[in-house]
Amino acid sequence: MEQRQRDKRADLLSPTTTGAETGRAIVIEPWLKREIRGDAARSQAETRTPDARLAEAVGLARAIDLNVVQEGLVTLNRVQPATYIGTGKVDEFAGFVKSLSASVVVMDCPVSPVQQRNLEKAWGAKVIDRTGLILEIFGRRARTREGALQVEHAHLNYQKSRLVRSWTHLERQRGGFGFLGGPGETQLEADRRVIEDRIRRIEGELDKVKRTRKLHRDSRKRVPYPIVALVGYTNAGKSTLFNRMTTASVLSADMLFATLDPTLRAVALPRGNRIILSDTVGFISDLPTMLVAAFRATLEEVIEADVILHVRDMSHEDSGAQSHDVEKVLGELGIEAADPRLVEVWNKIDRLDTQARARLFNLAERQPEARRPVLVSALSGEGLDRLIVAIERRLAESRQTIALSLDPSDGAGLSWLYRHSEVLSRTMDADGRLAVTVRADAEKAARVRAKFAV
Repeated sequence: MEQRQRDKRADLLSPTTTGAETGRAIVIEPWLKREIRGDAARSQAETRTPDARLAEAVGLARAIDLNVVQEGLVTLNRVQPATYIGTGKVDEFAGFVKSLSASVVVMDCPVSPVQQRNLEKAWGAKVIDRTGLILEIFGRRARTREGALQVEHAHLNYQKSRLVRSWTHLERQRGGFGFLGGPGETQLEADRRVIEDRIRRIEGELDKVKRTRKLHRDSRKRVPYPIVALVGYTNAGKSTLFNRMTTASVLSADMLFATLDPTLRAVALPRGNRIILSDTVGFISDLPTMLVAAFRATLEEVIEADVILHVRDMSHEDSGAQSHDVEKVLGELGIEAADPRLVEVWNKIDRLDTQARARLFNLAERQPEARRPVLVSALSGEGLDRLIVAIERRLAESRQTIALSLDPSDGAGLSWLYRHSEVLSRTMDADGRLAVTVRADAEKAARVRAKFAV
């Protein structure tokens, strides 16, 4: 196995940052030759190098405090049904596992239950595929009851498929009637039934979470503050930007999936407008679909947002591929790349040299004004004023301004406007009437016009 040197600037979690070591691990990046040929036909933005994939897999392993003692690429002509990689490589890694005293082998690919069982028997170590690794990280990062339920739901669905019939001695008793009865319920079938029962209970609790979140969204709609949601690849700098804009103290660290549970804060913009800023879980390539489904209630905050800020790490070598992965997940949520609510935020420009910064600024200026990205450094605050202007401009495009003339004694009508719209100004006209200018989205603007016959 070829030893690879990792990029020192890669956004990976250092083992010394988190705590006690949870095990010695070997990280394997299987790379299909047909993937290389297939990537040639795909756009440059959608592809990432084998080294970058390996570096990300190492970062994921270190995110759960695994001590990565060996890492490397394995090039394959085809996937072996029994072990994914060839028997020669299986034997080679068996030697590595033994000589390095590794207790965990991370396969950065989807591994079937049978392949996992065969590899664990051959290596005498626990085998984790990419999905299992991401689920483990999510399980450790979840801090709220809601997050724990969502992760457990996804993990149980994953674990249910991992129950493989191995020993017939686990059969409990004979079932059926007379002499035609076959084997009774096996331990595996009992385990599967217990898992399914637990999944049903969690789904019931998640339905309650979904209803609660809907009530919260409905209550926020009654307060005329638009929602601005942060989305992006994991470790793109969303939480740092969130803290910079809200002066909050949400955990922000140079690690994968530092933030899992969503956070919302009210923010006053310079022109007097107020928004609710929402920080969400980061996305990643090959994000398990079960996680997208489990976090649907949380991600609905993004679906219903007035403005969606797609934060990108422009210092990363695979920024284009990361952007493609985020767009893919957003597409699963029904948010297309051409959605007018989307604003690209090109973050971490403080990491770029002068030439790279100038090239990015020129590239941004050549984009159509409606789709022009905003260059910022969430760490230093550079470009934050441009981002706020872009948010206000996008909000103004999606909200309507209405001028009203009220009787000064109509306190109930004025109070209704404050509850259902954003009051921009109120002055007394020369004729003694109260001139009020309000702003609201299309739905609330229609209600304002209907109530005051505008």
